[in-house]
Amino acid sequence: MNESKTIDKVMEEDRKGGHSEEVQAVERISENGTNQNFLERYINPQAIVNFGFTLQAAWEAAGTSFQFSLLNGGPASLVYGSVVAGIGSTAIAISLAEMASIDPVVGAQYRWSAAFAPSNPAFWGLFQGWITVWAWITVTAASPAYLSNIVTGLAIFNYSDYVPQRWHGTLIMWGFVVIPVVWNFWFRSKLNTIEMIGGICHVVFFIVSIVTLVALAEKSSAGFVFHNLWHGISGWNNPGVAFSIGLITVTFPITSFDGILHMSDEVKGARTQVPRSMIAAVSMNSIMQFAFMVTVMFCIGDVDQVINTPTLLPIIEVYYQATNSKSATNLLVVMMALILFLSLFNIFASVSRLTWAFARDNGLPFSKTFSYIHPTLKIPINALLLVGTICCLLALINIASTTAFNALISLPTIALYISYFIPTFFLVIRKLQNRHPQYGPFKLGRYGLPVNLFSLVYIIYILTFLPFPTILPATATNMNYAGLLVGAIILIALGDWVISGRKRFDVPTSRAANMEGE
Repeated sequence: MNESKTIDKVMEEDRKGGHSEEVQAVERISENGTNQNFLERYINPQAIVNFGFTLQAAWEAAGTSFQFSLLNGGPASLVYGSVVAGIGSTAIAISLAEMASIDPVVGAQYRWSAAFAPSNPAFWGLFQGWITVWAWITVTAASPAYLSNIVTGLAIFNYSDYVPQRWHGTLIMWGFVVIPVVWNFWFRSKLNTIEMIGGICHVVFFIVSIVTLVALAEKSSAGFVFHNLWHGISGWNNPGVAFSIGLITVTFPITSFDGILHMSDEVKGARTQVPRSMIAAVSMNSIMQFAFMVTVMFCIGDVDQVINTPTLLPIIEVYYQATNSKSATNLLVVMMALILFLSLFNIFASVSRLTWAFARDNGLPFSKTFSYIHPTLKIPINALLLVGTICCLLALINIASTTAFNALISLPTIALYISYFIPTFFLVIRKLQNRHPQYGPFKLGRYGLPVNLFSLVYIIYILTFLPFPTILPATATNMNYAGLLVGAIILIALGDWVISGRKRFDVPTSRAANMEGE
């Protein structure tokens, strides 16, 4: 049988949800030119939905970091900001879902940027790859930082004489890196079960937290929750700027929805299941985040005590004022930490696949090493260990400067939004030129261009305020260095292109993405 006819046949089968061995074999040949170093499709539809649902852990992440919005925007940024972030993130996810249905592969954004670029696809693919890989590595580093803050906050809450040191936080972060890295060796065989447990706990703990606060906490007025925009506290006197800076708290938790994309090569019926799962995960997490932020604002209690809590984690004070019990407070906070910890398993699985895919296309130095798939475990073990090592090294920054590390964990949102912008922008150009790609099972039709354009406008809005310092006057200790760090990554990407990337990088191509629609 002619190879092109075989590819046509099996791609059509996969569009219909098929996942036969023939599909896997031809995909490996057509994408990599070889049948070695491949991943196997084993993730069922229920598991991939729960994977993205738990990975974001939006209400837990927002609940443990909303102190930043108390300085800028206050209730308005947390309540209305959750609506804005939810709508914007869902629009971006829908745009990416259409591309995922065309070409559901691990490389996702960097592959699409290469496929849709109006010119020089190799440059845009390599540039996008560096941005996306580093964005996800810093997402991975941010998660242990969240957990470290929770552990430190609970230690202060339970032991008033405890004085945290920066190196304590680094050691805690190392512990939260090592455990999921080691567990990921066997994650593949346990994934379907773990995702079911994680999804159930994500919902059950949410209900328990909401019910506890509503039943026991002293209630704020509706005016406090819905008609209260704080500004001037941090030095930003303009209400619009204060609101926009405070929006970051509820933007980051529902940003990393593309984590599902990086598991595409292991999902059964990827062209159908990956787009649906990504949209479902971000929309459900957005709704839960909004509901939790509204509840917290209604049940916040004494605002001054919450803002000035010695634990540096306001949610602890909110729970304690509501329950008047240290045991109950510890339990509620540990429930949040447990989901964030389970989320970290998914994050490591996702970023290791992304790093592997970029190495497979010779996007990284020592690509042969990092594109290795363990023949028994069927995971990109070297890429996983690379990500874990880098996260441990990044945690060392916390010892030298907490401000520098906070800037480092602000980087993911900027870098991820850039990674969303480039392929969406290129797709919009093609649509305006009436050069539509050959769509997969999920397509937006006449709504595609408006949704894409709205996504681009929202991304530009968020990117405008992400680099702003949260406190004025800006000094060396409170400056937001995230913009500078993104600039450094861009320079690395450009430098790599000039030095060797343009010769080394294999431009990823997709037959489906490059064919014009009829």
